[in-house]
Amino acid sequence: MSFGFPELAAIRLGFGLSPLMPPPADVEAVLAGAANAGPGPEAVTTDTAREIATRFRLGLQALREDRPEPPEAQEAGRLLGTLPLEDLRRRVIRALDDPIGFGERLVQFWSDHFTVRAINKVNNALAMAFVDEAIRPHVNGRFEDMFLAADTHPMMLVYLDQTSSRGPNSPFARRRPQRHLGLNENLAREALELHSLGVGAGYDQKDVRELAELLTGLSFSHQEGFAFKRAWAEPGAETVLGQAYGGGRRGGLDDIGAAFRDIARRPETARHLSRKLAVHFVSDDPSEDLVESMAAIWRDSGGDLPQVYRVMASHPDLASGLRQKVRQPFDFCVAGLRALGIRGERIARLELPEFRRAAWGPVEAMGQPWGRPKGPDGWPEGADAWIAPQTLAARINWSLRIPRLLLDELPDPREMLVSAFGGTQSAELAWAVPKAESAAEGVALILASGDFNRR
Repeated sequence: MSFGFPELAAIRLGFGLSPLMPPPADVEAVLAGAANAGPGPEAVTTDTAREIATRFRLGLQALREDRPEPPEAQEAGRLLGTLPLEDLRRRVIRALDDPIGFGERLVQFWSDHFTVRAINKVNNALAMAFVDEAIRPHVNGRFEDMFLAADTHPMMLVYLDQTSSRGPNSPFARRRPQRHLGLNENLAREALELHSLGVGAGYDQKDVRELAELLTGLSFSHQEGFAFKRAWAEPGAETVLGQAYGGGRRGGLDDIGAAFRDIARRPETARHLSRKLAVHFVSDDPSEDLVESMAAIWRDSGGDLPQVYRVMASHPDLASGLRQKVRQPFDFCVAGLRALGIRGERIARLELPEFRRAAWGPVEAMGQPWGRPKGPDGWPEGADAWIAPQTLAARINWSLRIPRLLLDELPDPREMLVSAFGGTQSAELAWAVPKAESAAEGVALILASGDFNRR
């Protein structure tokens, strides 16, 4: 069987083929999909997150004081408890209804690159606001804008303990030495090591410390919101990668923005993130030609992401690397639902217990609990991280159970074989599916196959 760019792009750059939507005709259609990944009408804001958290905290205070918990606090607590499920639901819906899926895959990639995690449920809404405010608006723009928005967002400040960082010589530290919390280097280290330059890219501990000092003053609390507190900021200039920022009259956010812009434009950042994109979309071990082609346009364009995406989508490795990437659990579930011809409206109608069975529980059983990566480096990329006896069993179980849970009538497996693969299926799968004894067996055979689990 033969296939062309449309089928290849849908499988490799999107969430797979759907019998309900045509695949992208060309690279321009793929890139247009990225432009549709911005915040939607359901977007959560930091202000909304603060309001919910404040109501919840009033309930906690009432309980500590042995008073009845106000009804609005109880409701806020229930809402915060279900928000992670609703977050997954809306991400599944957008991925199903995106004609191509590339934009939503980019949201998934960049949200993982700038990993945050709500350790306590009081921040569940803030974690959703992070994606809507720091990631989605910049997926189709310049990396430097996303970099600054993500690393100064309240959720990132909370996750990496930046809210506890004080300059050793700040006015706060001098006035209250007994309450001095000290300099926290977490955000500065991850900004250089994970979010931009990459490990071993020529910076040293001094650069980390000076960037950490530059970041002092960034503040957030649910009561006060986001602010730059000069009393917390380390006075004087800070030198990061040979460039001085601040000094004299500290510019606060302006100086931080200048530093992040310069870091974003460095060639090490272009190389590190071009390779990371190639690893995620193309191959666990991408070719030097692909990585350098992407890095070159990154450098030439000043980190204009659509131009970088264009190189990746146009490169021959997209075809030669077919089936070299294992679909992560979220990707697998969405691709499976698309292949079954399920629209977002069907997922929106599910009661929460049904949605738990259809997506929340299976994604966790497959090894990717939603919103709960183990560390700031996000989810692993390698195939061995996702294909193990227990997690593979979870994929097979999903393939057997979920189609019958969501559909009154299963598709004809022979027709699904064509619509789900567009000619990319292996000869072995093409031989086996028509011999299935039932529609349920044939559909499960398609979804659990190595062809489907790899893109």
